[in-house]
Amino acid sequence: MVRHGLRLTLELEADFLVAAEAADGAEAVELALRQPIDLAVLDFSMPRLTGVQVTRQLLAHRPGTKILILSMHDDERFFLEALQAGAAGYVLKASAHEDLVAACRAVLRGAPFVHPDGVTALEHADRDERAAQLRDPLSARETEVVKLIAEGLTSREIGALLHISDKTVERHRSNVLEKLGLRDRVALTRYAIRRGLVEP
Repeated sequence: MVRHGLRLTLELEADFLVAAEAADGAEAVELALRQPIDLAVLDFSMPRLTGVQVTRQLLAHRPGTKILILSMHDDERFFLEALQAGAAGYVLKASAHEDLVAACRAVLRGAPFVHPDGVTALEHADRDERAAQLRDPLSARETEVVKLIAEGLTSREIGALLHISDKTVERHRSNVLEKLGLRDRVALTRYAIRRGLVEP
């Protein structure tokens, strides 16, 4: 329903054409790499891959693509993480009906777009200090594994999705538990929710 509403909002603009629509992060990467697109509007907490993970993958393969992150998280660490990954804009879902079109236009013309509270936070934040606070002890692959564990996938399913062996998945899981000082899947799921990797 949310995707449908966003699509309708964008298609009402005569100069916008919605080229594709994806149900999750992995499908978003696949569709975006299949054809050239100018702008990708990504949900921060998509299934399988987060908006930030998709941003990194898209920009690695199509560096000219503009990325706009749509999020329910009104917290500076989330939009700073999105901007560090290469997103050009960050729109809150709560104000998407007001901001989405303006944000798309800004990003397409090369200007960044951050919701007003985000601008204030950026003005008052020491970027180096914030960047240090945002550094996660987990590697990109470990973060992918944590997200998929939190979504309820088995080691075999995770391995098939990430094209790695079950044993490699288990090794990543053990490393993550050790790095984060956690004991089990429930604790990992709580961590994934706090990090915005999955929605509660």
